[in-house]
Amino acid sequence: MLEPITWFRQSALRWRDAERTVYIDPWGTPADAPPADMILITHAHQDHFQPEEIERLSTVSTKLVAPHDVARELSGDVTPVAPGESHEVGGLHFTTVPAYNVVEHRLQSHPKENRWVGYIVELGGGTYYHAGDTDHAPELDAVKADVTFLPIGDGPFTMGAEEAAGLAKVIRPQVAVPMHYGFVVGSRTDGDRFRDLASPVRVELLTPENPFER
Repeated sequence: MLEPITWFRQSALRWRDAERTVYIDPWGTPADAPPADMILITHAHQDHFQPEEIERLSTVSTKLVAPHDVARELSGDVTPVAPGESHEVGGLHFTTVPAYNVVEHRLQSHPKENRWVGYIVELGGGTYYHAGDTDHAPELDAVKADVTFLPIGDGPFTMGAEEAAGLAKVIRPQVAVPMHYGFVVGSRTDGDRFRDLASPVRVELLTPENPFER
């Protein structure tokens, strides 16, 4: 289920198959990266929202999806979204999931009132959950997905490996994949720690296209 997925850095992912090319939070994509049929943005922080990169990956037919505050900064075919919605854009069906902090020292990084999102996207006959930047918020216990991409970097921004492992055990996906570590926050070894803590959930570690920095 991970064969069509490329991890670039932080939370930047690409799905590419014979039907479409979908980017989520693109950052660190190469100059010759294939153009996007769709780009989904989770929130406004610069390690997730790179306007110049979005412009480079876009064509006249590219569809953009983003929370309302980010959507106002974009031009073209833009669909604004908020948590708890279902959409079909360009033949792609997805739902939006809340993404915010609940741990005291992170509350100002991703406030609930910003209404930033994660996405559950239907691709290739499976469901893929990209959590964005979040803690284990109570609404996430209801997420159902075949594959989960969970941030594990800890620090002032997202849940760490232990909290993310707890969420993985609640969702019980076929595969859990850690992201948002080894670059701005967290260490490259956090992926191994997450894998151990999430057992018996199957965990797969992706190798980013950009070298780890931490």
